[in-house]
Amino acid sequence: MQADVSVERDLDGLLGDVDLVIPTLEDDDALRSLARWSRIAGVPLAFDPEAYAISSSKLKSARFFDEIGLPVPTAWPKCRFPVLAKPGQGSGSKGVRVFRDVASLKREFSAELPPPGWVLEEFLDGSEHSLEVIGRPGNYRVLQVTDLYVDENYDCKRVIAPSNLPSDWIADFEALTLTIAKALNLHGIMDVEVVYSGGELKILEIDARLPSQTPTAVYWSTRQNMVELLGGLYATPKGDSPPVASSSQGAVYEHIHVSGDELKTCGERIMAEGGPLELVEDFFGADEAITNFAPDRDPWVATLIFRGEGRHEACEKRNRSIADIVKRLGLRGRPAEIS
Repeated sequence: MQADVSVERDLDGLLGDVDLVIPTLEDDDALRSLARWSRIAGVPLAFDPEAYAISSSKLKSARFFDEIGLPVPTAWPKCRFPVLAKPGQGSGSKGVRVFRDVASLKREFSAELPPPGWVLEEFLDGSEHSLEVIGRPGNYRVLQVTDLYVDENYDCKRVIAPSNLPSDWIADFEALTLTIAKALNLHGIMDVEVVYSGGELKILEIDARLPSQTPTAVYWSTRQNMVELLGGLYATPKGDSPPVASSSQGAVYEHIHVSGDELKTCGERIMAEGGPLELVEDFFGADEAITNFAPDRDPWVATLIFRGEGRHEACEKRNRSIADIVKRLGLRGRPAEIS
């Protein structure tokens, strides 16, 4: 069903028989409408407006990180080039750009530096990782660290679990994430993204909402369902939830775009351009796919999901699947293999 959730008078008919609402959008009008309706209807809303107000603004997040002394990339004007420019509002990679020298930076932003409404910081070349934390004050739990891979527009194109980070860095990442959750007085769920560069973890951003990609990879790796965990937190009397899994399997979650005779891995934005999508099992060797594929469709997109006994097996299954798509559809070239 499609509806405009920012129209509060329509929410009774749309949500009247639900037990829990989990927003997965970043529209302020819609979130305010849902919050008001939730209070009146007495239906739990898995959303923390105070934490979201900080995480949805890169400007507020930067001040928050500074106030509690967290490790972050060096900010302008003390940073070296290349410089990463991030719009101050919103999460994710939308609008993010990298500048290699001061001349290109000034051509783009002719006014003062940093420009109003933007964050400028050093661009760190390293591996990127994500971790979710869920709970309420006095009772937080971290889930599984995943590895993130981005396309040329810095949009996440692939998630792999479990992480390749050494165990001591995973422990440090978990400690940083719990520090942030406690400082925010978080009620609900949040994910933290970091870059591992030069032997250090630096925080890139936080998002106090249900993430869009990592929950699937974490579920296929550990069987931990973040939606179920939120339900246990908000919709049961004691906030009970299943225990964290003690072992994990390998999982790969990746987006592909096929146009003409070319297959590319791309950021998740391509999935919004694909029209109606469906869930397909055993798709060219993928355990599951979310796709608009049809034999005569060009272009088409897919989110491919692979699971294996370990990370290596899941990556090998992905490599075979990509090779199979290329061969069976007569495409040229293919993305590099992963491990």
